[in-house]
Amino acid sequence: MSVDVKYSTTATATGGRDGHARSDDGRIDVQLATPKELGGAGGDGSNPEQLFAAGYSACFIGALKAAGRELKVKVPDDVTVTAKVGIGPRSEGGFGITADLQVSLPGVEREQARTLVDTAHQICPYSNATRGNLDVGLTLV
Repeated sequence: MSVDVKYSTTATATGGRDGHARSDDGRIDVQLATPKELGGAGGDGSNPEQLFAAGYSACFIGALKAAGRELKVKVPDDVTVTAKVGIGPRSEGGFGITADLQVSLPGVEREQARTLVDTAHQICPYSNATRGNLDVGLTLV
């Protein structure tokens, strides 16, 4: 597979789940904290799963808009995608993540909305990166 890269960025983390992460341009600059559910202290920091959820949901909206252009369906300005990301041990060993995208397309007929979501799932870089590695739930709300 070949990718014609149009944009790239860099971020650096130090200290792992209880450390710090920063993008090369400083636009992302976050303290990290391990959630209590994973044995950490919790605290005010973010975690990789939250960052993944935010990125996936935003990217999926972009894919919905691209699908809308392709299918000639207007994607409403108030479209929302909520990504629920989970983490836990895998039966095969190690850890794995889960993702469920809850998509709201107000004013779009349900059948058209389903087509938009399915098409966006084929377009979205996050969906393409995770395909075959984790099941992604797609729910219309």
